[in-house]
Amino acid sequence: MAVNDKISKALKSAINHLENSISTLKNKDENSFADAVWHVAAELEYALFLFSVTLQNEKDKSGWRINPKRKKYEVGQTLVTVQNLLNEAEKHMESKKLLDAYKKTYIARHHILKVQEDLAKKKREALKKKAGKAKK
Repeated sequence: MAVNDKISKALKSAINHLENSISTLKNKDENSFADAVWHVAAELEYALFLFSVTLQNEKDKSGWRINPKRKKYEVGQTLVTVQNLLNEAEKHMESKKLLDAYKKTYIARHHILKVQEDLAKKKREALKKKAGKAKK
């Protein structure tokens, strides 16, 4: 299987897991949501690895701007942003614009990491509350 095919397959898999994460978020199933987000991140990391191998000499990520930090962070809106970025990346793959696809995937991964950080923070806070109640 060619590297471009592997990248496309990883992007498609990430999109499928992303759709699953959106539906589990709507159903308020936190464990399934965290699992689906983890799978999205894993597929994006794999795709980025393949991009980095393929485009070794053509990447300059210094100009790739990720949206400035928002004052109000919303998980659902972030997932929609990631979905749009991955759809664009897929279109770039189809038209053989690998560097553009790489950029969209890179930015999407950044947003997914923010979601994972948020999940980890919520989990830590819940554990602290649980530990505080157990001491009383």
